[in-house]
Amino acid sequence: MIRVLVADDHAVVRQGLKQILGDAPGLMVAGEAVNGQEVLDKVRSEPWDVVVLDISMPDRSGLDVLKEIKSERPKLPVLILSMYSEDQYAIRVLKAGAAGYLSKDGAADELVKAIHQVVGGGRYVSPLLAERLAFRIGADSSGLPHETLSDREYQVLRRIAAGKSVTEIAAELSLSVKTISTYRGRILVKMNLRTSAELMHYAMQHDLID
Repeated sequence: MIRVLVADDHAVVRQGLKQILGDAPGLMVAGEAVNGQEVLDKVRSEPWDVVVLDISMPDRSGLDVLKEIKSERPKLPVLILSMYSEDQYAIRVLKAGAAGYLSKDGAADELVKAIHQVVGGGRYVSPLLAERLAFRIGADSSGLPHETLSDREYQVLRRIAAGKSVTEIAAELSLSVKTISTYRGRILVKMNLRTSAELMHYAMQHDLID
């Protein structure tokens, strides 16, 4: 049996995943986690074949949790399951070590297929994302400005674009207001923008806002 750890802070989502995976032969949801720290605790204390991880966790970013899992258990496949579109996070999480990326609105059989594929040592992406990756490999351009940002800068960018204040962002990310202001300055420089308004306009153009 493939032992699956499901990590999502919404009970309804976890229950749905348990039902989907419980109906699939050879798969067993052997554990659940509701926040990033619980994910890490369970990864450290028990053997797993795959982690199905939501990128939006209440205590810390799923992206940060992913990186920590990969640093401690590099061979453990992590499949990201997210409400965000592939445009917003897929390439970034694959670069961080995820074995695959699935949208929560995907079909149940796609999730089962993805788990088997990543447990077998492969990676899983949707046909649309595969096409996008192939296009990027063949393109001469260096990518879009927001793709040059670090993961933390990208988190700050999306929150600024959503209209959140520096103070609100600092509280959400457990960082100081001064640190968030520094990130904002770096983002504007890297993206060749002057104001938060320009940044918000860019984010809307590129579908970076939830």
